[in-house]
Amino acid sequence: MSKELTRSPVRQDLNLEKTKHHDSDVQRSLLRSIFIIITCTAAMVVNTANTSSVSISLPTIEKDLNITEVQLQWLVSAYSLSSGCLLLFFGRLADIYGRKKAFMIGTICQVVFSLGSSFAQSGITLIILRAFQGLGTAATIPSALGILGHAFPPSRIRSIAFATFSAGAPVGGAFGMIIGGVLTQISSTHWRSPFYLVAVMSALTGISGMISFDADVTSTEAVDWIGASLVTIGLVLIVFVLGQGEVASQGWKTPYIIILLIVGIIMVSLFLLWERYLEQVIDDPSRAPSAWTPPPLMRLSLWTRAKGRMAAILIIAFLNWSGFMSWSFWVQLYYQNYLLLTPMQTMLRFIPMFVVGCLCNVFVAMFVGKLPLIIFAVSGTLLTASAAILFALIDPTATYWAFGFPATVIVVFGADFVYSSGTIFIAKITLPHERSVAGALFQTMTQLGIAVGVAVSTLVFNIVVKNESADVDVTVNSAGTNAPRSAQLKGYRSAQWTCASFALIAALLAALSLHGVGIVGGKKLPSMLYTDSDNSRGVRVRGRLNTPIFSSDT
Repeated sequence: MSKELTRSPVRQDLNLEKTKHHDSDVQRSLLRSIFIIITCTAAMVVNTANTSSVSISLPTIEKDLNITEVQLQWLVSAYSLSSGCLLLFFGRLADIYGRKKAFMIGTICQVVFSLGSSFAQSGITLIILRAFQGLGTAATIPSALGILGHAFPPSRIRSIAFATFSAGAPVGGAFGMIIGGVLTQISSTHWRSPFYLVAVMSALTGISGMISFDADVTSTEAVDWIGASLVTIGLVLIVFVLGQGEVASQGWKTPYIIILLIVGIIMVSLFLLWERYLEQVIDDPSRAPSAWTPPPLMRLSLWTRAKGRMAAILIIAFLNWSGFMSWSFWVQLYYQNYLLLTPMQTMLRFIPMFVVGCLCNVFVAMFVGKLPLIIFAVSGTLLTASAAILFALIDPTATYWAFGFPATVIVVFGADFVYSSGTIFIAKITLPHERSVAGALFQTMTQLGIAVGVAVSTLVFNIVVKNESADVDVTVNSAGTNAPRSAQLKGYRSAQWTCASFALIAALLAALSLHGVGIVGGKKLPSMLYTDSDNSRGVRVRGRLNTPIFSSDT
């Protein structure tokens, strides 16, 4: 009987899923479907605006709150770190307790802590509130991905929905940077104004979701609290060490840096072992369910989907975001701290990036059903790397059109191509009850990529500036304000070479691992799915039954 079950194609299950979608489509009007897409996209707009509006305000915040260069990078990293470490956990909660409910809680967090950030009077307070802001993103983004995946069956409309959702990234980046730059320079509250704006945007997004989203379908499954604690603590400690290791009192030899790094690695290792154990328990029908053995927060086998391509696209996303967001971070500092441009002048130089970003998502929506995934991944990451190389070779005396403009135009290709096609690919190789978790895993990798990329490039910048300054007998102060301009320029260039390295590694990995994936935007599912011991290709449904997506002869 089990043999018959494992060999029977899941086209019946797919038909059942499509039937459920069709039933929901009959009950939902076209206008409501449009608002679902708009609301989920608005969540992404808020997410990226939360980063870009703060990034362009960094020099102003630095002067107003008198914070150091190290604290400055944590204003970006704290948000990415908290959201990245908790996306997986909140994605799981959304799948169990309801995506709409999780989405609403996330928007409330964004409203509350955005307003709190606007009243911060010290750098430490602002960093802490930024970390709490990340909790809102951790709840809204995986919920939005799961809502879109559930609301729209595999079709062209799903490709359009995911491409529109992905377009929220450049639109939010543009909106946050343009409005953030204007408000920071001309408003009476300066850098605090963008936080008011984000709070209002979050409130409107929450109201729209409450009206347009379908009712939640909940589950009675237990939550893997142990796994959530292990992975959160472990990732927080590791990224904290990356950001603090170089600036600690004794550098990387500082005792607390060494201890925290070891503890972080141990925690992540224990998380992986624990998740593997839970997966084995759930998949063993002879073991009775227990409150101590809930479904795993993240099935490790999820990484092996599509013959390991799932792991490949996740790592590519991590590396690409490490390079892309670090590029943005350092370019803004270069413009304002080195070239001494105003926030509005800096904002104007970034406008081409966001225009091209929107066009990229239109291109993906049109051609994701015609071009293979490898084309999007390799071309996008190579263009991002090229943008970083342009700034690594930049001549400060040259016109903006020589280096800045071409770099700003091409840098966004990697982010938009990888995100749009990657989320469509992941939605296709995961089952309905896994989509929030899978989407959360993808978003986790991008957010951790931001935190790690900024931390590593900051480390490189600090080392280069310190060494270059020492060569001319200058001891750099804690704020880095007395570093010679030649040392600063070398530091900015070295940081950009670091960004380029991330993107180039992503391009190499894409070229080697995504060959043969094919087109991911059509109605048919990709043919490369993982293979079980009996050579049937499939995924495990509810931890008990192995149901292949295609039969062995497909």
